[in-house]
Amino acid sequence: MIIANGEACSMDLLQQLLEWVPLVVVLDTAMSRVMELGIKVDVLLGDFDRDFDPEYYRSLQYPLEIVHTPDQVHTDLDKAYLYLIERGIKAANVVWGTGRRADHSITNMTNLVRYREQLKIVLYDDYSKIFLLPRQFEKWYPKGYKLSLIPVGTVHHITTRNLAYPLTDESLTIGYRSGSSNHVSEDGFVQISYKEGDLLMMECKDN
Repeated sequence: MIIANGEACSMDLLQQLLEWVPLVVVLDTAMSRVMELGIKVDVLLGDFDRDFDPEYYRSLQYPLEIVHTPDQVHTDLDKAYLYLIERGIKAANVVWGTGRRADHSITNMTNLVRYREQLKIVLYDDYSKIFLLPRQFEKWYPKGYKLSLIPVGTVHHITTRNLAYPLTDESLTIGYRSGSSNHVSEDGFVQISYKEGDLLMMECKDN
């Protein structure tokens, strides 16, 4: 699991995710907030600017791997993805990756497409579960469950089944036409397929 530095999620969600993860990676900008929650951290990663002292946390979180990533080409969250890929890890859950700064939220969501072939990434907050859809997707949902299909750029030849607002070999383009605020028609499997582009799924709830 990667803990970024956006809006904090509920402790209930955090504890559910922590229960199943073998490795917790925290970005340097979030470390003080994470420490306040008493979470055991395995890896502290970042550029360590603004007089940040990683060695201070090593003594408090031993054993703690410290990964210095000074380059400014990638965001700290991207650096965490690259670290996991280098270690041969195939999947990552991310919390605190949305909210607060809108530019960070948009970047964190759209950057999922960059790692399509290398890492299965899911962004979680208290209202959404966000991930990049494979070309063929099928999952069981209850009637009325809210789903949004958000294209990154343009996505072609989208076909859906068991959604209230279906698509049949259609295209979505960010800023012009998206699949936001759809919902499941009946209890059962939702099927989504597309042939070109990158399509995000958001499983949403209002409370």
